Amino acid sequence: MNHHELRDVPGNMRSLTRKIGIAVAAAIVTAGVSAGAAQAAAAETPSLQPPANLKILGQFVVGSGTQTYTCTGGKFTGSSVPEAELFDGANRKIHHFAGPTWQSRSDGSLITAAPVASSPVPGAIPELLLEVKTHSGQGILSNVTHIQRMNTFGGVAPTTACTDGQKASVPYNANYIFWGN
Repeated sequence: MNHHELRDVPGNMRSLTRKIGIAVAAAIVTAGVSAGAAQAAAAETPSLQPPANLKILGQFVVGSGTQTYTCTGGKFTGSSVPEAELFDGANRKIHHFAGPTWQSRSDGSLITAAPVASSPVPGAIPELLLEVKTHSGQGILSNVTHIQRMNTFGGVAPTTACTDGQKASVPYNANYIFWGN
């Protein structure tokens, strides 16, 4: 609808038409920014780049997640254990837990991976490139070979004193980009 056609539309309908147009434009920009942000974040950290011949198989965000630390020697140090629910725009869900392991909620496919590169993030857990070590089941994770954990926020170990064996779960957020063939 061009400017001249809008003149003949009642005022509240013209306003609604403009609002719909703005919402559609915002959705298009947001979708472009999300994909672009993942590519830009990946491009900014060459050490976290997966092999060049791979393509993105899925991009997920942490809907809710924690990193759990165990107290040793009066401090929360060492490796953390993740517990997170990941979501994408297609309503696919992945459970991320100890191992580290990722399992599709819809088809049961499961992978474990190990870090191959890390980049520190002030005040947050590091960004990572992980390489898949094991696969089981058929589904959305079947062809994944590498995972990037990017745009991390939170999840760092508490600095408070603790009693050996005590656990602390710290909320975190991140984007997970699954790469493969």
